[in-house]
Amino acid sequence: MKTLIVIPARLASSRLPNKLLLSETGQTLLQHTYEAAAKSAAADDIVVAADDPQIAAAVQAFGGKVEMTSTEHQSGTDRLAEIAQRRPDVELFINVQGDEPEIEAVDIDTAAQLLLGQPAADMSTLATPIVDFELVSDPACVKVVFDQQKRALYFSRSPIPYAREGLDQARQAVGNQPLYYQHVGLYVYRRETLLELTAAPRPPAEIAESLEQLRALNLGKQILVGMASQASRGIDTLADYQVFVSRHSTC
Repeated sequence: MKTLIVIPARLASSRLPNKLLLSETGQTLLQHTYEAAAKSAAADDIVVAADDPQIAAAVQAFGGKVEMTSTEHQSGTDRLAEIAQRRPDVELFINVQGDEPEIEAVDIDTAAQLLLGQPAADMSTLATPIVDFELVSDPACVKVVFDQQKRALYFSRSPIPYAREGLDQARQAVGNQPLYYQHVGLYVYRRETLLELTAAPRPPAEIAESLEQLRALNLGKQILVGMASQASRGIDTLADYQVFVSRHSTC
């Protein structure tokens, strides 16, 4: 089964302009992500889905593979689907966000193997227990609830499940069976699922929460949830990037 990692890369960014091209470490943020993802043993190949010639030039400069995609796409998933339409030979597509320079190859492999092992499932993703309870009420931290078979039940920016007795109840669960799990935004799609998702309308829950994965649940898709080795360290703000630079600068 052929598997392709696709890194959707959009030049514009509202909170941190042109962040994928920032290079205070000696290489671009996008190159860090590309090289980290390329360590995955699950994928046969890796490509950047770019929306701007500047992104394409940056990828070519470090010897990476890149394909241009439409500037009209509203999401990274749409960008993946354009690549999928060109690649009928690929059966699994792995969506790695371009601003995840510290993504672990083992996590990519975990998500891919999870889907490979369960043919009835449509997608897979990752989660990690929340131990910092300030994140429970943070809408930027997406929570996920799943069943005993690791099938996602719902994703939300709100605290789910709701701790009726307060967060003290939730704290007692840590170390035994965590109550809250943070969603890690890495996805593996079967080709037909990816194409179906991008053709479907956005349901009210997706619009309200601004979470694409709710479209899949609305369509009745089975999303498997594996455990990530660590919480996401995506780069959203200048402060995030400066912390990253402090860990990785070669200057």
